[in-house]
Amino acid sequence: MPSESTSSGPFFFMHLQKTAGTALWQRLNDAFEPHELYPGPGDGEPPISTLAVDNLVQRWGARGSEIRVVAGHFPLCVTDLLGGEFTTFSVLREPVERIVSGLGHYRDTEPGMAHASLEEIYDDPLRQLLLRNHMVKMLSLTTAEMTNGAFTEVEFTHERTQRAIEAARGMDVIGVQERFDDFCDTLAQRFGWDLGRPRFANRSSGSEVSAGLRSRITADNEADIELYEVVRTHAI
Repeated sequence: MPSESTSSGPFFFMHLQKTAGTALWQRLNDAFEPHELYPGPGDGEPPISTLAVDNLVQRWGARGSEIRVVAGHFPLCVTDLLGGEFTTFSVLREPVERIVSGLGHYRDTEPGMAHASLEEIYDDPLRQLLLRNHMVKMLSLTTAEMTNGAFTEVEFTHERTQRAIEAARGMDVIGVQERFDDFCDTLAQRFGWDLGRPRFANRSSGSEVSAGLRSRITADNEADIELYEVVRTHAI
C-alpha cells in the first residue's frame, strides 16, 4: 500500500457499509466546511446523495471546484467519471461481522422489518446486492460494467477478486475497522486534518446469529474474505 502522500485533494472516501464509515464522516465534518464536502448543501438527501452515481456526477459538475472530499457508497471507479486525480481512502471490515451488523441495521431501521428474522433479511434479493462480496464489488467495478452503482450485479470470479486486491493496494490510505483509531490518526497526520474527537455512530443492535446463517454468510462471501485477509495484513 502507498505509505506517503502530501496531496491536498480532491479526496475520495469510498464508504463501505457497516465499516465505521459514518463515524469517519462525522469527523470529516469537523475538519472541513460544509461546502467542501459531498454530500453538502444542495446535494440532496440520502439515499440519493450517497448512492446515486448520476446525482454525484451532476453535483460535481455544478460545484466540483469547491468540493475537497467526496464521500458515499460509491464504487472506486466513480473517480474516473469525475475526471479528476483523487487521493483515495477507505476502511474494510471482517466480512462476516460486517454482514451481520448490516442485517441488524436493516432490521432496526427499515419499515416492517422489526420482527423479521436475520435469515429473511439476508435472503432478500435487493439486500443481497449490497451484502454479498460488497467490498470486492466496490473495488473491482469498472465504469464499463457499472449499471446501477453499488447495486450493479456482477459475477464473482477469481479475476474479479484479484482486481479488487490490486485496487486496494493502489489506494492512498486503507485501513480496517478493527484498527479504526489508527486509521483516523494516519489520515490526520498525513493530511494535516483535525478530525475532532472519536465517537460512535450508526450502531445496530446486537443480534443473535445462528450457526447455520453464519456458515452461509461465510460460504457466500469467500471473495470478500480473501480480500480482507490481504488488506488486514498490510493495512493501517
